[in-house]
Amino acid sequence: MEQLTLFDREVMQPLAARLRPATLEEFVGQSHLLGKGKVLRRLIESDQISSMIFWGPPGVGKTTLARIIAGRTKASFIDFSAVTSGIKEIRTVMQQAEDNRRYGEKTIVFVDEIHRFNKAQQDAFLPFVEKGSILLIGATTENPSFEINGALLSRCKVFVLQALKTEELTALLARALKDPRGFGNTNVLIEPEMLEMIANFANGDARTALSTLEMVVLNGEIEGSAVRITRETLEQCISKKSLLYDKKGEEHYNLISALHKSMRNSDPDAAVYWLARMLEAGEDPLYVARRVIRFASEDVGLADPRALEIAVAAYQACHFIGMPECTVNLTEAVVYLSLAPKSNALYRAYGQAKEDAEQQLAEPVPLAIRNAVTGLMKELDYGKGYQYAHDTEEKLTNLQCLPDSLKGRVYYEPTEEGMEAKYKERLERIKEWKRERE
Repeated sequence: MEQLTLFDREVMQPLAARLRPATLEEFVGQSHLLGKGKVLRRLIESDQISSMIFWGPPGVGKTTLARIIAGRTKASFIDFSAVTSGIKEIRTVMQQAEDNRRYGEKTIVFVDEIHRFNKAQQDAFLPFVEKGSILLIGATTENPSFEINGALLSRCKVFVLQALKTEELTALLARALKDPRGFGNTNVLIEPEMLEMIANFANGDARTALSTLEMVVLNGEIEGSAVRITRETLEQCISKKSLLYDKKGEEHYNLISALHKSMRNSDPDAAVYWLARMLEAGEDPLYVARRVIRFASEDVGLADPRALEIAVAAYQACHFIGMPECTVNLTEAVVYLSLAPKSNALYRAYGQAKEDAEQQLAEPVPLAIRNAVTGLMKELDYGKGYQYAHDTEEKLTNLQCLPDSLKGRVYYEPTEEGMEAKYKERLERIKEWKRERE
């Protein structure tokens, strides 16, 4: 009898592959596109699919959705990787698609990471997309406006796929424990809150969530016919003991508050510590970066106008390179903002203006600063009395821009901090000039 070797045994597919949805009903997330009556679902159900680009973060179902579309529309499906393919491979695939078309069969060519193709490679798809030999579905994690050839992009509809919500991932994990394709034939003892912890850790990525669950179950403690998952097992599998905090709970807000208040108090050491606490706990660096951008205007403002530039640059760096490399970019921004001169004048200005705006939403715009784009508007005195500041030597006029009921109201009151002292001096000179000409 022939003896089987290790290499002859069937290799078990990863959990994420075993649970790959085959229908729209099984698909998780993207309700803004696939919910009842939504545009993409209508196109799929009516078999009116055209070439398209799926733009979204990893693990949100771009490949899976393309396969579902192919099955639903009874089209031949060709999976194509931009990482390993060149012009020669493209031409081979296009010839296959052309042969399919002659036999009356539609072909969906799915190109993963299409942004990795150069212009010449992307151009190779154009004639086949134009004459309908293929329906191209490209997947990208990068902005298609910048990464995909304009000629090709103009022939594709772009759909933006979103990171999965924590509750969506938690439901997916719960289903994996019951589905026979997953762990449905295994009695897995795991607390519901641990599933939510795994979902938080996955940060919107279904593949990461399922892979983490698989690792946790395979490393669980055997208790008779059951597998028990302990908190210690979960911590070891994700290698982040500090991760186990609810990103939507009190500790989440406590930590971001601690970071904000440490920067406000000009304490870079404390600020960097709280930054590390959040990032090492699995917090989304883009969330932290957004809060840092807010701080730059709320607590520094015009005391140092470069603060906002640096905060936005840190956000972009986080988007470009992700964790863990972007930790140093966020650290640079956090330390800079901690040491920057502080002013909340802009924050206070908007708050006061907001109060007036909410109470006087119907206050009319003064006629002098309305735009008279039609003859009727001119007859109604739109723009009458407007003074063009650039026509004056001082580049100033005494034009009234606030409504009559708010004339003289002051919202922005600059401080003496940093650069804002210069803006305060400039503003005082402007106001004095206007007072003299009233």
